[in-house]
Amino acid sequence: MHSTGRMHGFESLAEQRLLLALDFVGGVDEVLAQPFRLKFTSDDGRGEHTPDFLVVAGETGWLLDVRPAHLIKERDVLRFAAAERAAAAVGWRYTVVTGWRRQVLTGLDALSARRRALSDPLGLEAELLESVRHCPRRLGELVEATPVAAAARAHLLHLLWHRRLATDLAQPLEDASWIYTVSGS
Repeated sequence: MHSTGRMHGFESLAEQRLLLALDFVGGVDEVLAQPFRLKFTSDDGRGEHTPDFLVVAGETGWLLDVRPAHLIKERDVLRFAAAERAAAAVGWRYTVVTGWRRQVLTGLDALSARRRALSDPLGLEAELLESVRHCPRRLGELVEATPVAAAARAHLLHLLWHRRLATDLAQPLEDASWIYTVSGS
């Protein structure tokens, strides 16, 4: 993860997607995979559950389980409830990640390809930032207005990943996407 500067283990593509989304959100200080084994008792007897991740972001802890919605079984609901109570007891938040909108995953994947440092000898990043400073522009128009559109596209994705520019990932990321400035950029 770019956020933590380390590699983090995952057991499924669903978990990998969560780590990518967390990396994009940023502000993540620590990610621990399978942080502990929770033992609990219910009306059904004793049970155990190992949550998938503990994420620390500043003062906030998030205990996360990852399970595609169609794979959640009745016994999982009990385990998730026990994990939620344990998280609340120590002041953490708890979430079960059941899936993503398709366009969000596609957009994050495209942006993540440009998350690492890029050299910018042509000054394209400054040009892109200046082009949207006063009003939003469509992605395709923005890159085509530069001297080297293909290179500008790579830099635009880099700026989006690092939140120097913004777009609505609830919509598919395409040439018609609106690109906005971010305050402070």
